[in-house]
Amino acid sequence: MRAFREAVEAGDLGAVEALLAEDVVFSSPAVFKPYAGRAVTAAILRAVSEVFEDFRYARELTGGEGRDHALVFTARVGEKQLTGCDFIHVDEDGLIDELTVMVRPLSGLQALAAAMGARFEAITNALDAPVADR
Repeated sequence: MRAFREAVEAGDLGAVEALLAEDVVFSSPAVFKPYAGRAVTAAILRAVSEVFEDFRYARELTGGEGRDHALVFTARVGEKQLTGCDFIHVDEDGLIDELTVMVRPLSGLQALAAAMGARFEAITNALDAPVADR
């Protein structure tokens, strides 16, 4: 999804949030239970934007009649290099209703999970949202 990619690359998190459906479902690479809702998804994306260094999208794939997208990225968390993919599905209004993130290798995912874990209590307290099962 070009608009999402451009907003992320520009660091325009307000534009990223505007692309999320109210009932968006976010599936984390490190947490079993998905998160539902625009507010918590936007908060997670804001936090991850602070954690990732040298973030860059490398490829963009589209399928499913233009409603399914995959954005392959590279980034660093501390000393750990990682590769990941944002799997995006858009609803009939063109808003993101599903966002699933995958990350490899395991050491990169572990570094990401640790860095996000350090921020997650503040995210959930600010949103008054329940913490997902880990």
